[in-house]
Order: sequence, then C-alpha cells, then structure tokens
Amino acid sequence: MAGRASVPAELCAVVLAAGEGTRLRPLTARVPKALCPVGNVALLDRALARLAGLGLSGPARVAVNACYLADQVVTHVDDRAHLSVEPGDPLGTAGGVANLRDWIDGRPVLVGNADAYLADAATPPGPDVAALLDGWDGTSVRLLGQPAADPTAPGTFAGHCFTGFSLLPWRLVRDLPVTFSDLVRAVWRPAEAAGALEVVPYPGTFYDTGTPADYLAANLHAAAGGALVDPSATVTGSCVESVVGAGARVDGDVRRTVVWPGALVRDGERLHDVIRFGDDCTVQAAAHG
Repeated sequence: MAGRASVPAELCAVVLAAGEGTRLRPLTARVPKALCPVGNVALLDRALARLAGLGLSGPARVAVNACYLADQVVTHVDDRAHLSVEPGDPLGTAGGVANLRDWIDGRPVLVGNADAYLADAATPPGPDVAALLDGWDGTSVRLLGQPAADPTAPGTFAGHCFTGFSLLPWRLVRDLPVTFSDLVRAVWRPAEAAGALEVVPYPGTFYDTGTPADYLAANLHAAAGGALVDPSATVTGSCVESVVGAGARVDGDVRRTVVWPGALVRDGERLHDVIRFGDDCTVQAAAHG
C-alpha cells in the first residue's frame, strides 16, 4: 500500500532515543543505543528514514527525545527533528512523550523506539508500517506487533509481541505526567482493559537490538547473508557474513561479526559471532536464526 495516502494530516511522530542501553554495555559506554550502527546505519537514522517514508519529516512533524549522552544525539539529529533533552535520568517511554506535550499540542502521535530494527523484503521503510495508520478511528490505541511464540506470555498484547511502534490519540497523551513512567502501564494496558487497543501485525523481520545477540542478529539480517563493508574500511583478511564499519581495518578473519567504525581486527585474529569495537574490545554474542 502507499504509505502516505493513509497518514492523517495532523499526525506527528516521536522517536524515543533517551535510553542508556545497559544490556548492550560496553558497546553503549561511549555511544548511546540509538546511535549504534546496524548495517552501517545508526538505528536512529533508520527510524527517521521510516518516518520519512510515511511523509513525516522535519521539526514540525517529528521529535526525538534524548537523555543519556544527549549531546551526541542532539549533534547527530541537528535540524532534522525537534529535540527534547531530558535532564537527569530518562523519563521512560510515557514520561518522554509527556515531556513533549506542548510540541504534540493536540495531535495524534506515532511513537517509535529508536532501537527497533524492522525490515520487510516486500515493502520499503515507511510503507511497511502504514497499516498501523490505515483506517484508524483516531480514538483507540494501536500497536505494531508479531504473533508471540506463547500467546499467553506476560508482555504480550492479543497474543502478539510489540515491535517498536505505537499510535496514540491526543486524549491519552494530554494528561500523562512528566514523571518516570512507561507506555505499557500508563497507556497500553488501560486501553486494553477498556477494549480500546488494537494490534496490527507486522509481516517483516523485527529485532529490538537490546541485547548483544539481537543486535548481532539485526546486523546479520541487514547484511543479507553476505559481507557488508563500508567503502572507507580496509579488509585484507577474510570477511564472511559480517558488517564492517567506516574506517575499520580487518587484517584477520571475521565470520558473523560486526566490526564497528574505526575498529581493528589484527592479522591472526579469528572472530566469530562477536562485536568488535576499538582496537581490542570484543563483545560475545550468539546470533538468532
């Protein structure tokens, strides 16, 4: 379907990028999770590109929140979106949206997690999530989801796992407190109890990239079974089913590995199912699938 045709004219979007990403440490010790690269593209840029594919771009229609290492997020976003910097600790998913109440200003809002990796082989970013907007009544809550392995497991909605994007009416945003809180308890579960929550299935691939295993799996999916090497990287060794970032150097052998921008794999090193950053820092990760 054409993504733009079903987008309400007044719709705005918020990308949540304030989190620290503690489960990804030490990768996130110096880089916020939203700026971690997947397929050599920052997760935040993937989210902004998906919104642009829906016709949502610029600071009047798109906002990004930041907290942990906020200066990096602010510099990276620049003038591409409205920026909401949260002082102190992150406000959580609901608090982060509430902090943008004056900017949202009566509009319905599409909320996306920066760390959600979504890819549909049949549909480009933007149109791949347009079903979330299609035929929306403007009053209910909608979540993008995929069928759960255990439909009754805690954390599921109508037998689905959440896949990173939700659609909220202004009436449920208006009274959210600007305190630490999450959308699950503040908005989604109450809407579900009131019979006002709908799950729209996402047909593509989803990883939340919150753990090293999922982060590696998302990168390998982006590489599509091959070697995805930035043009500015140098590879003199072997590179199989891996992602190599800008300015990185691979003199050893890597397989099913992510080599971060500027990182080094020395001659004689053999890396498998790991993430390498810096000159000698390695995070173990067993990929899914």
